Amino acid sequence: MSATTAKILKIDASARKQGSVTRQLGNELVTKLLEQNPDAKILSRDVASGLPVIDEEWVGANFTPAADRSAAQKLKLALSDTLVEELKAADTIVLGVPVYNFGIPAALKSWVDQVGRAGLTFKYTENGPLGLLEGKKAYVLLASGGTKVGSEIDFASGYIKHFLGFIGITDVTVIAADQLMADTDKTSQALDAVRQAAAA
Repeated sequence: MSATTAKILKIDASARKQGSVTRQLGNELVTKLLEQNPDAKILSRDVASGLPVIDEEWVGANFTPAADRSAAQKLKLALSDTLVEELKAADTIVLGVPVYNFGIPAALKSWVDQVGRAGLTFKYTENGPLGLLEGKKAYVLLASGGTKVGSEIDFASGYIKHFLGFIGITDVTVIAADQLMADTDKTSQALDAVRQAAAA
């Protein structure tokens, strides 16, 4: 990956603008990645303010062949198209994932639904689905108050890692600051892990 073409997509999903651990981890990681590659371009996408939930009109537009879509259908898919292009253009994805009630935030699930599109980010083959976004690096930065990441009650880390793999992004590093209600030191430990990961 050359310095002049590297593109980093930073996605935030925490409802908190201030005091968010995932935002802190993401900012630190982007800073360290820029130290490694100062010419990299950064695109930030904050989904926390909400993305449209897919509905019947969206599904109908999505399953209509692109050449046959009406102007209204194209407009319905315009944001999704933009989100897909952001993801396709990125070499590195920095994804902040707060764990809410054992899973990912609703706003992040809406992003998943908007970018998980057959023919654009994955396709079906005779051997099953095939991800189309290969060759990218993703960092998943998780934070939780009480849920232990990787435990049987963690439905966030496995889900988001599976989805990334489904669309072809298999080089995924997961860094967690979990159970912060019990151990606030885990934030500093996660920051150390972020710095090490960026230097790797």
